[in-house]
Amino acid sequence: MRTVQFERLRPNEILEAKMKCPVAYLPIGPLEWHGPHLSVGMDPLNAYAVATRIAENIGGVVLPTLYWGTERERPSQMLKDIGFTGDEWIVGMDFPANSMKSLYAREDVFGIVVREYLRMLVEQDYKLVVLVNGHGAENHIQVLQRLAYEFTAESGCIVHYVMSLVQEDGAQDLGHATKLETSILMHLHPDCVDINQLPLRDQPLKNVDFAIVDHETFSGRPNDERTVIQDPRDSNEDMGRKSVDYTIRLLSKEIADVIAQLDVQ
Repeated sequence: MRTVQFERLRPNEILEAKMKCPVAYLPIGPLEWHGPHLSVGMDPLNAYAVATRIAENIGGVVLPTLYWGTERERPSQMLKDIGFTGDEWIVGMDFPANSMKSLYAREDVFGIVVREYLRMLVEQDYKLVVLVNGHGAENHIQVLQRLAYEFTAESGCIVHYVMSLVQEDGAQDLGHATKLETSILMHLHPDCVDINQLPLRDQPLKNVDFAIVDHETFSGRPNDERTVIQDPRDSNEDMGRKSVDYTIRLLSKEIADVIAQLDVQ
């Protein structure tokens, strides 16, 4: 197959690919602040790379990335854990010190857009649509999972949800713009990373100053200084490559198992 990219295929190629493997992948993620050192496309760029590698491994076509996502306001206790007073109104990662806002869609609008994409893919007669999500917001994930359940139950097409970042057992870095995400983008798109945008290594990174936040902090286990624990200045390309490869191995097997269950005559 010449390419797995749907937009680059001619009609006869799309039909031939669908006969071989009736699977479409839809990478999803917002254009979102990821610290001053990473591009705002971190989540969707990762989702697209993972979707493309999986399609190359096991078949199917990859739709152009849906650069959309949603977020909610941070609860008071989480704001305190991050280092704020707890009285602020802060949506997602749009902290007051940021130089720009993220492109977050309203939750209901986001759901409508994804629903339309799924409707169109069902009309294209795909038997499996894989939502490859790069964004970790709870409400964003819930919208995608709800639509996956609904379309699977009602449309005759299986809609399968996956995250584009899977960590090995025991790993602790599922934070935002911390060491792991920085390493992943170093591997996928090194030109999109500039560690020099961060202070020198001897200066701690306060969460509130950079909107870089660890999984531990999001989970209610911040350090006393309210500083970044998984420091992005410790990132390296090899860590990113290993993480991406691990994710692709696991998801390729998971999706291949779903494909094996399809009733394709």
